[in-house]
Amino acid sequence: MGFSYQTGSRNIKAQGPLGLLVVKGPWALAPLALSVIHPCLRAQFLLLFTICHKLFFILCSDQGCSLTSLYRMPCIKPQTIAAAQKTYFTKVHGLPNISPLVSSVEETPEPIPTTVKGTIPTWIHGSLLRNGPGKFEFGNQHYNHWFDGMALMHRFQIEDGQVTYRSRFLHSDSYKQNSERNRIIVSEFGTLALPDPCKNFFQRFLSRFEMIKPTDNASVNFVKYKGDYYASTETNYMHRVDPDTLESKQKVDWSKFIAVNGATAHPHFDPDGTAYNMGNSYRNKGAFYNIIRVPPERDGPEDNLEGAKILCSIAPRDKSKPSYYHSFGMSKNYVVFIEQPIKMDLFKIVTGRLRGKSLNEGVYWDPNQETTFHLIDKQTGKEMPVKYHAKALSTFHQINAFEQDGFLMLDMCCSDDGQAINNFLVQNLRQSGEALDEMYNTMSRPLPRRFVLPLNISSETPLEQNLNTRPDSTATAVCRTNNQVFCTFEDLHGEDLKDYGGLEFPHINYARYNTKPYRYYYGCGFRHLVGDSLIKMDLESKKFKVWRQPDLYPSEPVFIPSPNAEKEDDGVILSVIITPVKDKSTFLLVLDAKTFEELGRAEVPVNIPYGFHGVFNSSA
Repeated sequence: MGFSYQTGSRNIKAQGPLGLLVVKGPWALAPLALSVIHPCLRAQFLLLFTICHKLFFILCSDQGCSLTSLYRMPCIKPQTIAAAQKTYFTKVHGLPNISPLVSSVEETPEPIPTTVKGTIPTWIHGSLLRNGPGKFEFGNQHYNHWFDGMALMHRFQIEDGQVTYRSRFLHSDSYKQNSERNRIIVSEFGTLALPDPCKNFFQRFLSRFEMIKPTDNASVNFVKYKGDYYASTETNYMHRVDPDTLESKQKVDWSKFIAVNGATAHPHFDPDGTAYNMGNSYRNKGAFYNIIRVPPERDGPEDNLEGAKILCSIAPRDKSKPSYYHSFGMSKNYVVFIEQPIKMDLFKIVTGRLRGKSLNEGVYWDPNQETTFHLIDKQTGKEMPVKYHAKALSTFHQINAFEQDGFLMLDMCCSDDGQAINNFLVQNLRQSGEALDEMYNTMSRPLPRRFVLPLNISSETPLEQNLNTRPDSTATAVCRTNNQVFCTFEDLHGEDLKDYGGLEFPHINYARYNTKPYRYYYGCGFRHLVGDSLIKMDLESKKFKVWRQPDLYPSEPVFIPSPNAEKEDDGVILSVIITPVKDKSTFLLVLDAKTFEELGRAEVPVNIPYGFHGVFNSSA
């Protein structure tokens, strides 16, 4: 292996394949243990030390940090955050138990009829495709996090006012391996796969030195590239899926086409079909954020992501602790990347298996860091020299972004802390009584907000004065230096929205108004741990309309424009409504997008778990 070491009382000098490494502090005592380790295990110990050696230089290149500082992470007490942000909390009591919404169900691979009540407009032709977790255990082993459940795909086919439903589990490698062994074989975000109990002690011990392999459990969304639909997650794997039968056709690896280690499940699209996405890469000099562009045309039936290219690479503020991101913004000319202080401690993630910890143990919230907005020119691929900063916030989904009068308006749903990602444990979602109320009441609410980013910054731009000259806008943008602007937001809602728990899962009339000035957006109100209402917001009046019924929990709203639509809200809203109550039905809801009144519903005779995202596949 070419590894040797020298020990001293306080440090070691280790000569490995990558050169000389000097380690100080408690790590220096590690090789001393070699004298008491069985000879058969010494090679494994040295292998681990070599991995740590390599990781140290990859993560700390040009950072000037030590292994000790790399391993530390701030500890934030939930009660401290709750007290600091109490104006954004709505105290509720007596929340109903929603365990059935996060419980395993059987698939329904063949189409079944639904019972239509009211009227489903006959001009709707196509299918609502949705994705989300549908199986939370194998054998006697259970997943820990909501994000971990096996992908269950759903299809509501709408034709001539009638609706059929079918569902299938995605036949990912993760699903197949887990099913064959009837236990969790592949680790997920919040669940570490345990060593094979059939192996002997020595084999189980050695398995802790293996790296956690990325899952291909694509449970987050349906995305469309070059006319094909893919079940997508945030690793480097997607699965091409037949949108009619929901059969899994092909596993696709992003890293075979471009140098990334993953991509989001929320791409954006230009009118010509060109897709933009983001994904991280991990190189010798550390982590990088990458802007991805995928051409709209395919060269042949087997063409997947050919022609995809990295448009721009951005270095994180700390290469050993890049930010987590779920999505990004896009205007006509710019991709907007939001570097938020939800951090990924790469050292903890890479050594997680050795320490017996899952990936989510390495994700944490650092409220002491600001949020940074990066603008990337879509034509040149160059990052703009000006950086826009804001106070610490977290965001999962953006509403829209558009340019007007020398400003870029960035609208998004965001919270004042980033604890939510680690709060959605299955055990939390299945709580009841006071424990459930306490969990909900200590979570910050997601609220729709707008940042106004001035685009024309130069050496002549005055410092320390508000550059936002837009009438009736309360957002601010102040130059600290000629390449740094500090921004504050304006609310895209009235105070009464907080009574509905804020808003998430935002949608707009994407086909006609994405990257353009718009008036309406739709979303879910969150007066529970999951969405419990549908909301339509008018940006001009800041007034909103609500659809809400007891014990019913809607999915994200999907807008479908009506034929020959003239107004922005001419169309319908589709949402899948589920319930934990046995004597109530699951159904597909159709709302008039203008009045927000129910037109009809299609009741489904099977249970559906609470899912994530989806799209409408038009057949008109």
